Amino acid sequence: MKNLDSKYDVLVVGAGILGAFVSRELSKYDLKVGLIEAHNDVGNGCSGANSAIIHSGYDPAPGTLKAKFNALANPMWDEIADELDIDFTRKGSLTVALYDEQVPLLKELIERSNKNGIPTKLLTPEEVKELEPNISPKVKAALYAPTAGIIDPFNAVVNVIENAVDNGVELLLNNKVLSIKKENDYFIVGTNKNEFKTNIVINCAGVHSDQIAAMIEPIDWKTTPRRGEYFVLDHFLDGFVNHTIFPMPSEKGKGILITPTTSNNYLLGPSSELIDDYDDVSTDKPTLDKVKAQILDMVPSVPLNKVIRVFSGNRPTTTRHDFIIEYAKTDNHFINVAGIESPGFVCAPAIAEYVVKELVNKVCSLIENKNYNPRIRKHIRLNKMGHEEKVEYIKNNPDFGRIICNCERVSLGEIKDALSRNAAPTTVKGIKKRCRAGFGLCQGGFCQSKVVEILADYYNISPLDVLYDDEGSNILLKKIKEGK
Repeated sequence: MKNLDSKYDVLVVGAGILGAFVSRELSKYDLKVGLIEAHNDVGNGCSGANSAIIHSGYDPAPGTLKAKFNALANPMWDEIADELDIDFTRKGSLTVALYDEQVPLLKELIERSNKNGIPTKLLTPEEVKELEPNISPKVKAALYAPTAGIIDPFNAVVNVIENAVDNGVELLLNNKVLSIKKENDYFIVGTNKNEFKTNIVINCAGVHSDQIAAMIEPIDWKTTPRRGEYFVLDHFLDGFVNHTIFPMPSEKGKGILITPTTSNNYLLGPSSELIDDYDDVSTDKPTLDKVKAQILDMVPSVPLNKVIRVFSGNRPTTTRHDFIIEYAKTDNHFINVAGIESPGFVCAPAIAEYVVKELVNKVCSLIENKNYNPRIRKHIRLNKMGHEEKVEYIKNNPDFGRIICNCERVSLGEIKDALSRNAAPTTVKGIKKRCRAGFGLCQGGFCQSKVVEILADYYNISPLDVLYDDEGSNILLKKIKEGK
């Protein structure tokens, strides 16, 4: 029989980028907050499988919530990245016209960007080629958006949640919400493991947000997963492309892009396919072939022999075709934050401020948390140290001299640092997302066994019980012989 957990002021459903920022915003106040996540780690859905872009905001239709929150949130990221030690760089973006008939559409995008209050500039073919020597020689013009950026989506989600937990939020992993019912003046949220009592529910469940919303009332909208498939290229040439390069947008989205990443890889994609299965993150050759063809049209010299991984993620597209940020129709203690597809990642901090200050504040007294600290402990990254600093650091702590992942140059000390934090990893994939061990050319072929040993030792469990990701994803099945 499930136990009824003590009462929360607010339960946030979904530990992606939206749930992360909403929880952090709530932690600024004297509230008991729980963050419920179905998976074994945070950021395991769309927030960890996207284009890793901080969009400038020129593209959303003026007057939409997408346009409003993109314009508000983009300038927030410099301070957020500083406070939370998130890898973030303003590289700028180029939206390129390869054909004469596309040039008038660029001018329409500039008009749209002006309405949204976003700085952009129309570049000539010569200006584009000067910025991007590897661009297609048939380029006719490009829209330059200087405020666009690239980000590490993994450490963004993790570090925001770490800060929320540092400030008192309770992280409730492996709790898949199965039911929500109103009882007197509070909600009972039932999961596969427990029941939680709360005054307020905030639905940040991504592609599953319509299912969560429908647990308390009939809804007039639906979420459909839009799958996007990507290629990841190994580190091969710094500056092969210098900006995020978009094709002309379409009704399917911003299109298949090529972008540098904060880890000095390159990312190609995504495709855009509406699917029925909320959790289908498979890839297929025909779709990936289309991604290749469109990329080669923009940048013909992309070295596809440098591909080290393919992956996909599902964006939560709704029938309203805009963000849904509102009270439930029958109860203003239930708040939906749904349909947060692109440019949702960049919008998350501004959406969180609005949800807490404008919606939660009207149904709950917000008293300042005087102990709130907006910063996390700085991460120790050897690859960002100078030679002398690195030598001195290893001298004082030899664990930082023991390299676990040769491809990405990740040390035992860095893994132990990640394990010592709130919202710490418990799985091989969790280590991979936080430290990049396993993200390199061999994709964990050499370091995964070492990571298993580290996790088993740290948590005092058998290596047989170490998981790759969610429950049931054990890497080792049995011992084939006993040691002496």
